[in-house]
Amino acid sequence: MRVAAIDLGTNTTRLLVGDVVAGRVDPLVRRSTITRLGEGVDARRRLLPFPIARVRNCLSDYRRELESLGAERALVVGTSAIRDAENGEAFLGEIEWSYGFTTRLLSGEDEAELTLRGVGELAAETVVVDVGGGSTELVSSSDRITTNLGSVRLNERFLDSDPPSADELLALRDTIRAVLSEHDLSAVHGVGVAGTVTSLAALDLGLVEYDSARVHGHLLSEAGVAAQLGRLAALALAERREVPGLEPERAPVIVAGAAIVLEVMRYLDLREIAVSERDLLDGAALEAAKLPEPVEGDAPPGAYTCC
Repeated sequence: MRVAAIDLGTNTTRLLVGDVVAGRVDPLVRRSTITRLGEGVDARRRLLPFPIARVRNCLSDYRRELESLGAERALVVGTSAIRDAENGEAFLGEIEWSYGFTTRLLSGEDEAELTLRGVGELAAETVVVDVGGGSTELVSSSDRITTNLGSVRLNERFLDSDPPSADELLALRDTIRAVLSEHDLSAVHGVGVAGTVTSLAALDLGLVEYDSARVHGHLLSEAGVAAQLGRLAALALAERREVPGLEPERAPVIVAGAAIVLEVMRYLDLREIAVSERDLLDGAALEAAKLPEPVEGDAPPGAYTCC
């Protein structure tokens, strides 16, 4: 069955169209657009009009593409920013009514579970590290940990100077360490997923244009992450936007994201992590294949009332 999955992330809105065969997703198209839906949510607890408009425009493009590819089912999942926003569920209701997508608001545990399913079979004692814009999930076969360590969230809280000051970076590091210290988790192997990790892998590889085939499976070392963090943190935002291989719209939050990755690796005592292109979106695609055939219906509760 050909399906589509869309992830309404705090920083990016992503699309996967693929064929689900024997419990596995064969991807046809992957798209990622930085929409910053979670901009301002940490402080105001609401999705704001401009981020909502960016996501709407993106969803219009994605709908045309998935329909042209013949997707039979489409599932949209909402994560940290929508969980935190008081108008988040109403926004999902509007999406259902406006675009005809089935939507699902994921808890932190749901997000971790779909990420694990999306990554697929893992070696024993492996932890999947999913650094998002609003939260970070650490997932193993026996543990599902979700934290409020997100690149957008921490950037807004700590990094006001341009470039970030030493004091700001120290406060950022200490906060990440304090949150991680609340949990008891160990690992022998690590797998990193989502945009912060894949962006760091592209920089580590020296890519000018993103190449998913080279990024997938790349071994990203602790030393490599530390080097990239030091390099990026020393640059002003305008300079980070010009770094070859880094998506310009990711430049505002990449320092906070890299700091999270580095501290998670140190917390888990991992000298390297394997980078995976498969993640939450693949898990959502597997869920999309289980959806019933779509039918016309009434507007869901809260439609058109989110803003």
